Amino acid sequence: MERIRDFFREYPSQEKVALLLLSHGIRIEGPIAYCGDIALSDTAIGRAAGVDRRVVRTTIDKIRESPELMAIYSKLRSILLLSEVAPEIGCTTLEIIPTDASIPGILWDVTAVIFRAGVSVRQAVVDDPGFRNDAHLIVVVDGNLPPEFIPELKECRGVDRVIIR
Repeated sequence: MERIRDFFREYPSQEKVALLLLSHGIRIEGPIAYCGDIALSDTAIGRAAGVDRRVVRTTIDKIRESPELMAIYSKLRSILLLSEVAPEIGCTTLEIIPTDASIPGILWDVTAVIFRAGVSVRQAVVDDPGFRNDAHLIVVVDGNLPPEFIPELKECRGVDRVIIR
């Protein structure tokens, strides 16, 4: 993600747009930005980024002119995150806050505990520690994790805190 920041470093408003597109998985196809199959207007993106629509157009055009950036932005996809609707679908969300998100094996250890508890994972999402300062792991499980396994989660390598929602 530093390459993207470096590309737009001299243009803070365009950098803001480029990072917004990236963080929401909005892809560039031709002159149009898409979220899934839904075309987004420059005005709507500008409103979300807090910039004028012309800044959005300039940013998209700059992305289109760069093969390196198009290699990224043409392949982005947004995904459904179940954590917000977990209670409505009979699931529980476990939010794992790492001591250091770059430590290998955090996901492995956490899912091993969930497996031993006999609970199914519906979704696991790891934020990129290189992109966000507050990277964390979100795991949505079927039903509830038995309480006796919570201390085990807290003892997993690289885990600072566990939030259960």
